[in-house]
Amino acid sequence: MRTRPEWRQRLLPAPAQTQSLLFEGNTGDGLRLAQSVGAAIDETGHRTPAFWVPVSVLRQADGTEQRFPHFALDRAKPGLIAVDASGRRFVNEGDSYHDFVLAMLNASPEPAVPAHLICDAHFLHRYGLGLVRPGAWRLRPYLRAGYLKRAPTLAALAGQLGIDPEGLRVTVSRHNGFAHTGVDLDYGKGTSELNRFNGDPTHTPNPCIGPIATAPFYAVTVWPGDAGTSVGLRTDVDARVLGRDGQAIEGLYAAGADMASIMRGRYPGPGVTLGPAMVFAWRAVMHAVGRRTSTQVSSSRSST
Repeated sequence: MRTRPEWRQRLLPAPAQTQSLLFEGNTGDGLRLAQSVGAAIDETGHRTPAFWVPVSVLRQADGTEQRFPHFALDRAKPGLIAVDASGRRFVNEGDSYHDFVLAMLNASPEPAVPAHLICDAHFLHRYGLGLVRPGAWRLRPYLRAGYLKRAPTLAALAGQLGIDPEGLRVTVSRHNGFAHTGVDLDYGKGTSELNRFNGDPTHTPNPCIGPIATAPFYAVTVWPGDAGTSVGLRTDVDARVLGRDGQAIEGLYAAGADMASIMRGRYPGPGVTLGPAMVFAWRAVMHAVGRRTSTQVSSSRSST
């Protein structure tokens, strides 16, 4: 659910309340209607209240916005780093989109919101960046809109982004050393199977690390974006919605995004919202037609 503003302010951390990939009309009506008959919201014990993805935003001339989710096409490729306002890295850029945003939110001494994806001309032409496709054709609309930043030097690029130029210089220099050895001593980019799968297998010695050295230099800014929620209605093992007294509400079931996620804010892999939705929808139907008899009338899934 995209949720209403009050839901977002209540459940999401302050640096992550503005961007969403979900349909604007999806405002949590399922939760509101269930609450009107006494349903309980399960919002405790979640590692994080949402499932996250870094999002870049293109603001059109007419005021509309186009959001691009950085799932897997660019972050793990060799020759890209993500930096915070100090110009320093804070994450393994090739990790899952969910974990990438958690790193943004949990960065120290302050959240890396927004963060900036930095690359050079070679990277942009070969892999693209966000909405800019490989080949780097027709850059002018993205540059004019401010979506893509371009500069002849790293210092000038830092100036456009409003980040520390010396921090960026030191970070890129250190990263380029990793590109030579193939070993990321800071965050281990390229060491996991997920990293390497989304990297470039033709690039050696590490498919996920390459130099940032060919001017001009480019950047796209990313924000925490929610792709779904972990918080939702409290239910039992048969997807029956539970009331605030812990008792099942007769005839009311929930599955999918309206149901509190069994993952409790963790994201082991793509599809973590789809599998539970299918399983608990099936269990709800079987219970509703009398094919199952729940033995846990008042217990929540979160305690099973």
